[in-house]
Parts: sequence; structure tokens; C-alpha cells
Amino acid sequence: MSLWGGRFQDGSSAMFRRVNDSLPFDRALASQDIRGSIAWSKAICKAGVLTQNEQQQLEDALQALLVKADAGTLDFDASSEEDIHSFVEATLIEQLGDIARKLHTGRSRNDQVATDFKLWTREHIDLLIADLEKVKASLLGTASANKTVILPGYTHLQRAQPVRYPHWCLAYVEMFKRDISRLRDLRVRLNQSPLGCGALAGTTYPIDRFEIASELGFDSPCLNSLDAVSDRDFVLELLFAASTSMMHMSRMAEDLIFFNSGEAGFITLGDEVTSGSSLMPQKKNPDALELMRGKCGRVFGSLQGMLVTMKGLPLAYNKDMQEDKEGLLDAVTQWHICLCIACEVIDSIKLDSERCAKAAREGYANATELADYLVAKGIPFRTAHDISGQVVLAALEQKKAIEEMSIAELQQFSNLIEDDVYEILQLEYLVDKRSILGGTGIKPVTAALNAELAQSK
Repeated sequence: MSLWGGRFQDGSSAMFRRVNDSLPFDRALASQDIRGSIAWSKAICKAGVLTQNEQQQLEDALQALLVKADAGTLDFDASSEEDIHSFVEATLIEQLGDIARKLHTGRSRNDQVATDFKLWTREHIDLLIADLEKVKASLLGTASANKTVILPGYTHLQRAQPVRYPHWCLAYVEMFKRDISRLRDLRVRLNQSPLGCGALAGTTYPIDRFEIASELGFDSPCLNSLDAVSDRDFVLELLFAASTSMMHMSRMAEDLIFFNSGEAGFITLGDEVTSGSSLMPQKKNPDALELMRGKCGRVFGSLQGMLVTMKGLPLAYNKDMQEDKEGLLDAVTQWHICLCIACEVIDSIKLDSERCAKAAREGYANATELADYLVAKGIPFRTAHDISGQVVLAALEQKKAIEEMSIAELQQFSNLIEDDVYEILQLEYLVDKRSILGGTGIKPVTAALNAELAQSK
């Protein structure tokens, strides 16, 4: 059943229908479309379009349809309808006849689809926040179980300064907290109802838009009908939030892929999130992490596609906007899957604390401590930096760590170096000296970890 065929004599071509019909993907909005229709039936009843009896019949039929939609038992594949709106209306007409034909009075698919999609987005924001909280919980779990582990920290993928493993975990916790914050901010911004704005100019029927907004859980109605039917900022914002969060997960995946490599060997991953090689029986590949990293680009593509679609559109609604759904539906699906996989990966991590510590010691990270030691003896930092660099060169030539050099060897570079230098060159000292807020020392890390655990309860 077409909702627009009255002035057309000929039907659509098969190829046009293939590009025009949206039921194959906007069926995902079935529950939202039905809930919006229930609210609309109440609004037009109060406006005098429906009798109380007619409204009740419509609501009863819509509620029965909603049960099927929520259970996933609606048969979309047998339908030839253009979109979810015509599917719902055709189903009602089949049951109720002319009463159902009154439902669309004063309403356009333009305000209808904007309302449906906002409802869908709002619901999925809540689900995604829950997913992100679970990833945070997994990171806090592995951090709590490995509080004393020290591994190299990196800049330019070169060993830089040692950090505690929980500090690494908490870095990603901070990123995911920002992801959650973005979603919560978006939820507030999108929570205005377009219903009642019609095709673009509003409706002539005396609809109480504040009441219908409240009925659907919106904070208020949209204030401009042109903007309401053509606004897809909420789609772009959710795609941006998805892209940013996927970028965070991709970075985490890259870290863990390296930590899991034979060259690093800091962690091993569970069999449930790895796979083997069809040729090389010794391989255990971090495929879950690589897929997380790979799907990041897929989500980025959806954001870019939507930006390009919207950039040249005049007010108000244009059919180009039908491209808003497939990209967002897929991006949200991939994001959700990757968040679930991330939990499984993190929960499977087993650390090799001895190998982590050995790698942390081998990176000459205590060269900075030696420079600071010399500064405390009265040497200007730039001079101390040069001296420490010369000590590193000598240690490299001798293939030994700085702390393995004798006092006599060290005093060749500065006679201010004494036996007390060995204490500050130890790995735990290097890490725990950084006890400032946000640092990697045991005190700030423990405090930050405890604070996050307390908030998560």
C-alpha cells in the first residue's frame, strides 16, 4: 500500500522501488513507529478527529502489533510495503478498515520518521552506555588483580618510562568515561519531539505538542517545524560518538596486540578470543582485537558518508535523508559487538609480570632518574641530561643496565655520583616516585582505582 499514490497513474519501476523502498532496513524502527502511532492516536482523538471508541480500537490493535514487534515476530519479508510507516498502516487497515485510515490525519512521514529515529537513538544510547560501563568494569577488574605489575610505557613506540599496569588500564577507563559523557550529552540534546510538525510547516489540527512529547518521554517538542523534520544532528552526533569510542577501542586493541606479541610477551589472551592458522599449528592469533581495530574504519565511513549526504541539502526534508539509517544502524551494531568483545578480551588477559618488569628495566628508563639525581646535586638539568645520555651510551656499549655499572664507571661522567644512586635507579623507585595526582606511582594509582571502583558500585 502506497501512502502517496493518489495523483499517480502508473506504478513505480522495479529498479526505482529497489532504491526507494526502505522497509528492508527501517523495519528496525517498528516498535518506535508503533509507540509513536499510539501517542498520535491519542492526540488526534483529543483534537476531535477520532472518537474515543475509534481511538481505543486503534490503540488495542497497535498494542497487539507492538507485542509482536518487540518479540521480533512481525513478518516483514512477506510484505510489499514501501517502508515501516506504510507497513504498520496497512496492517491496521487490514484489521480495522476505515478507522485505521484516519490515523495519519495531520501527520507526515517526515515528522513521523524523525520521531521514530529519535526514539530508537535514545533507546540505543542507554544500551551503549551500559555496554561502555561493562568495558570499564572489565578494565577495573584486571587492574585490581594486577596492582603491582610494572611494564614499559611508550612514546613513539619506544620504551620511555615504566608504568604500573593499572595505570595503563585507567588511561582507557578515562577514555570510555568521556565516551559515556558524550552519549549522555547527546541524549539531552536529541530529546525533543518532532511529532506534530507535519511535512515541514506544522499541522492545522489542534494538537497539544507538549502533551504528545511527554507521552513519548521527550523533554519538550521541537520549536521549529522546518528544523524538526530535517534535523539529523543527532545521527551525526551518535556517529561521531561511535567513531570516537571505536578509535579508543582500536588504540586499546593495538596496545594489546603488541603486548601479546612474541616480541613483547607481556600478556597472553584466552582461547575464546583468539584463533589459529590453517597452515602454522603454532600460531595463536589475536583476531578479536584485529577485528575491533578493523571495524573502526567501517564506523568512520558511516560518519563521513552522513556528513557528505547532509552538507548540501536545502530545507526541509529531502529523500537523501533516507541514507541516515543504514549507516547508523550498522555503526551502532558494530560498536555494540566490539564493546562486548572487548569485555571478553580484557577478562581473558593473563600477565607475565616477570617479563613485563624485565622489559621495563631494559629500556634505560632510569636515565631520567639519573638526570634528576644530578639536578638534586646542583647540576643544571640540561647538563645533567647530557651526562645521563653519555652514561646510557656507555651502558649500551657494555651491554649492561645503568644500575649494573660500578661507581667507578659512573664517576667517569660525574664525580658527584655516589652509592646512593643505586636506590633511585631501581624499577619500583622510578615508578613510585611519580606520586603526583595522575601519576603512575602506587599511591595515586591505588587512589584512582579505588575511586573508580567505588563509583561503579
